[in-house]
Amino acid sequence: MIILPAIDIKDGNCVRLVQGDYGTAHKVAEDYRKTAQSFINAGAEWIHMVDLDGAKNAEPVNTEIFLDVAKNTSLKVEVGGGIRNMETVEMYLSGGISRVILGSVALKNPELVQQAVKEYHERIAVGIDAKNGYVAVEGWLDSSTVDYLTLAKEMQKIGVKTIIFTDISRDGTLSGVNREQLNALHQAVDVNIIASGGVHTMQDIQICKEMGLYGTICGKSLYQGTLDLQEAIAYTKN
Repeated sequence: MIILPAIDIKDGNCVRLVQGDYGTAHKVAEDYRKTAQSFINAGAEWIHMVDLDGAKNAEPVNTEIFLDVAKNTSLKVEVGGGIRNMETVEMYLSGGISRVILGSVALKNPELVQQAVKEYHERIAVGIDAKNGYVAVEGWLDSSTVDYLTLAKEMQKIGVKTIIFTDISRDGTLSGVNREQLNALHQAVDVNIIASGGVHTMQDIQICKEMGLYGTICGKSLYQGTLDLQEAIAYTKN
């Protein structure tokens, strides 16, 4: 299992939100480059980055930051937020980004996901963000009546190999991963599952590894010191 430390960018700053509420944004690090380097020093190979402004505006905003990390560090970068067309997908992937995350378009424009997967295969991931089991889109500002398992199955059918699942109610709360929903997803589809939202301590890493998940994203737990990144990475390699 891989550990993906996270940097969310809003107004050019490294921030964290609570349950996707933009009003709760608070700065967690002074410099994204230094933060990325600290992840490398701890042994990370991947980094999960989100363009929060992009997700809200439905177009890329903080592009230069993500491309800078991809080009000037050893980290493999996966990025999401505001990616709504093939031009943006191509811009990121040709610029050194390792994996692009399609979120809202998975629900609103599955044809784009299909086209992207056909062109770029495993370099395309789909982010499924759910509240009470129902998919939320547009930076989590809009909810839907689509069950997260239904969308996951549809994404598998069109060839998606990686799904990043976030339980919005737990994101940024340090309340632990949603074992039940993650397990249901893992049983429902045969794709790589990355858990996101609620990671607090090593116990959450252990749960995800024992479940057989492909990866786990860690954000607030690293910034608040409830999880040691080096320890988490070492555990997943044993």
